[in-house]
Amino acid sequence: MKPILGYAALFVGAVAVGGYFLNSGGTGSTPAAPALGAANAQDASEIDTSGIVEMTLGEADAPVTVIEYASYTCPHCATFHEGPFKQLKEEYIDTGKVQFIYREVYFDRFGLWASMVARCGGEMRFFGVSEMIYDQQSEWTQGEPAQIADNLRRIGRAAGMNDDELDACLNDGDKAQALVAWYQENAEEHDISSTPSFVVNGTTHSNMSFSEFSSLIDGQLDG
Repeated sequence: MKPILGYAALFVGAVAVGGYFLNSGGTGSTPAAPALGAANAQDASEIDTSGIVEMTLGEADAPVTVIEYASYTCPHCATFHEGPFKQLKEEYIDTGKVQFIYREVYFDRFGLWASMVARCGGEMRFFGVSEMIYDQQSEWTQGEPAQIADNLRRIGRAAGMNDDELDACLNDGDKAQALVAWYQENAEEHDISSTPSFVVNGTTHSNMSFSEFSSLIDGQLDG
């Protein structure tokens, strides 16, 4: 598990995203350092996050709601999505027992870039792209920032997006700032301190095995 970083540190990374891709075309250069003054100009509460879409699976009226807080650069999150998540989807989400909500957590700019690529495909493709990002985590996270950006673009192209779409998404600095502010609001609301963390019908839990998860959900269903 990784500890959660504060908004101010991540805001700096968010400000850098648009400038990096505009200046480099997504390849070749290292990101320019953003002006630190920008991070002090606004805090999370001053940024409009109303345009951020919740990414969900399952029935909206399911008796149990599970919110996952996870980072695309977190190895434990990748492990969860490689195994327990598939069981959760098969046994609880697809059967109408659980509504699943995925919320990104950002430790670094690379996780933020991955989020922007995953969301670039829209709601219908989000979870498919996310699965690719987690499956290839040990590969796309390697190298210098420019290489990591190219690795993510390659995943986006494999998911059916073209370069123009990816450029537009990765150059959207306002969206990046809103995502970071949204993440911070959510993390504070549910007292998230590490990933993956799960909120089950309003109660926050740390990472757990599928058997523990299943027992917890079954207890909610029986209650």
